[in-house]
Formats: sequence, structure tokens, C-alpha cells
Amino acid sequence: MSVLPLIFTSGWASGINAYAVVLLFGIFGATGLTDEVPESLQRTDVLIVAAALFLCDTVADKIPYVDSVWDSVHTVIRPVSGAVVGALLAGQSGSLPEIAAGAVGGSTALVSHLVKAGARMAINTSPEPFSNILVSTAEDLGVAGIIVFAVFHPVAAAAVAGTLLVLGIVTVAFLASRIRGFLRRRARRRAEKRLATGAPPAL
Repeated sequence: MSVLPLIFTSGWASGINAYAVVLLFGIFGATGLTDEVPESLQRTDVLIVAAALFLCDTVADKIPYVDSVWDSVHTVIRPVSGAVVGALLAGQSGSLPEIAAGAVGGSTALVSHLVKAGARMAINTSPEPFSNILVSTAEDLGVAGIIVFAVFHPVAAAAVAGTLLVLGIVTVAFLASRIRGFLRRRARRRAEKRLATGAPPAL
């Protein structure tokens, strides 16, 4: 069977929490639950780094506005991670060219990341912090659940991931006005901070 469904699902999950994807795949491979995971993701040093970064992501992702800064930093990291994981999975199975797999994993991760970042901007328009915690926890559980599901039922998991991706795009489009308001307020706060510190205006 083609590894494409697993690559697509891992790309979607990488756009939300790339470190969780690497960590979970590595654990599944190291414990022998699946033979689809390449040895490079099972290495002890990779698992330790992924676990440490996953903990940082878990904390930062639940703090209002910090989560948006964290998302900005990961605009490159998550798609690259999705592409690398996809290429490694393809190389392990030999059923799909690695370049094509990397393109699928990376592009899916990019779209998923943009949906996540856009939704967080909309959520940050709310004055209370609890919505961030709830959404972030749901994302963490969703990524864990769908990766576990994908290991045993890749096609069904890909269908779920695709549905969630489409729903996310529709939701972010619906919340676009709130997102624009968030961006305007953030730009205003930065301008006020520059004025307060005497820094020159941004070009």
C-alpha cells in the first residue's frame, strides 16, 4: 500500500505540532509498533530533543499572544518538518519518490500551520485566556489521536485529516475580520512601544 495517506496525515499534524509528530513516530518505531518509521526518527537523541521542544511548544502554545509569536517563528519550521518526515517515510517504504513525498508533507503542513495561526489570531481577540488553553489542549490531543490512528488506519486517518483541514480553512475565512482586527491592534501596540522607548518608526 502507498505511504501517501500517512504522509498527508503527518503533514497535517506537523502544521499544528511538528515536535509531537516526530516524538510519536519515533516512539512507535522504537517500540516496534510499526515498521513504517525510519531509524533516523527512532534515535535516542532525536527523541530527547523532540520531547524537550514538545514541552516548550505545549507551554508557549497556551499563553495568549505568546502563541502567535511562537506560530510566527514556526512558519518555516513546521512545513520543513512536515516535508522531512514525509520524505523519510517515503524513503522507508519505497512506494513513493522522496521529493514528491516531501512536497506533499511540506505543503500540507504549511496550509495546516496557516490555519492554526489564523485561528489563534482570532482567539486572541478574546480578553480571557481560557480559550487558548482549551484550543491548544484540543490540538495536542487531536494530533496525538490522529497520528496513533494513522499508524494503524492510514487511509481513514487521512480522510479525517483532510476533513479537518477543509473545516479549518472555512473557519479561518469566516473569522477573517477578527484576524484583521488582531493584526491592527498588534501593529498599534508595537508603534506605541517604539514611541515610548524613543525608537525610530519602522519602515
